[in-house]
Amino acid sequence: MPYQLPDERLLAMLREDVPYGDLTTRGLAIVERRGEAVFRTRTTITACCVEEAERLMLLAGCTGTRRVAATGAQVEAGGDLLVAEGDAGALHHGMKVAQTLMEVTSGIASRARRILAAARKGRPNIAVACTRKHLPGAKDVMLRAIMAGGCIPHRLGLSDSVLVFAQHRAFLGRMPPHLWVEQLRNAQPERKITVEAESVDEAMWFAAAGIDAVQLDKLSPEQVAEAVRAMATLPRRPLVIVAGGVTEDNAADYASAGAALLVTSAAYGAPPADISVTITAR
Repeated sequence: MPYQLPDERLLAMLREDVPYGDLTTRGLAIVERRGEAVFRTRTTITACCVEEAERLMLLAGCTGTRRVAATGAQVEAGGDLLVAEGDAGALHHGMKVAQTLMEVTSGIASRARRILAAARKGRPNIAVACTRKHLPGAKDVMLRAIMAGGCIPHRLGLSDSVLVFAQHRAFLGRMPPHLWVEQLRNAQPERKITVEAESVDEAMWFAAAGIDAVQLDKLSPEQVAEAVRAMATLPRRPLVIVAGGVTEDNAADYASAGAALLVTSAAYGAPPADISVTITAR
């Protein structure tokens, strides 16, 4: 199971939603009435952040919880995810944050798993990575979601990997690739060097310079296959990564074309899962 969000992160979510108390529950004088909340999915999902939802309910003051599903599990439509017990004040304090967190992350996790499953129809055991194009400030939540769906992070940030884009090369003038590749190796000897290419010719140009991986951006599956065949003739063949427009609709084609890794942002645009919360008085 991927990492879990720490309590301080969850407490910040609760403070954002209920900074000065719940006016409705207090106004109805039901704060101390006992009850039970059941979180249930209306559609089949890859569940995510059920553990965090449980902690949110406990941090909100619930006296007991029963977690029915775990992050990464496939839960059929109508399946229970979590049950929480406590007074109405605590149940309403935590309910919406817990529900929304599970809905958003389970939606992302479910689409991530669909993309991965589609890719593996084209090439068993191929990996799918998700990009840095997540909502700023929500990296921990969104990476947890894509990992729950079986995908991996592409890059954790600019500080963990070397990836040369056209925007970098714009500042290099006419310097040939083998020179700036050598410069990068001297500056970051422990890092692999990846370069993004926007055509088969560019891919071959960079591959001949001795890079470790070439990221093919927005090429068709046919162009990817062409690049893979061309690079097979090189004495040192770089890892072939495909990025740009990868979805569950074309992942199998890209995998079949010979890519070693697919990179996508599509999972982050998934609609939230539909999770209901039923509260009953006890």
